[in-house]
Amino acid sequence: MAGNMKKKAERVASKRETRPYAVAKYIRISPYKVRTVLDLIRGKSVTEAEAILSNCINGGAAPTKKVLMSAVANAEHNQGMDRNDLYVAECFANGGTMLKRMQPVSKGRGHAILKRTSHITVVLDVKSAEGEI
Repeated sequence: MAGNMKKKAERVASKRETRPYAVAKYIRISPYKVRTVLDLIRGKSVTEAEAILSNCINGGAAPTKKVLMSAVANAEHNQGMDRNDLYVAECFANGGTMLKRMQPVSKGRGHAILKRTSHITVVLDVKSAEGEI
């Protein structure tokens, strides 16, 4: 039994993400709205992505910027990377749990209102030496 647990631990460790990343969970905004903001910064350098998010008026820009800055801080502190060499390799928003509310309507009925939440993930990587991303 212990041998299988060790093998599983090794397998999990080998598949673990080595690139710096950050995740924000249960953000109270629909993933549909966050994905439009994430499409703007995907593949951009960190400084360019930060500038885009600072000037973006969409509701998902503020939490996305927080996640981006957290990923940059993780890269600098945990892995000793330089923020000028980083770019946004991956970013995605998955749906979180939904807050379920009821809207009363006629004849004693009620319609469901789903207040959606998001899990926002930003993964950074280092630009290659050839200038190619």
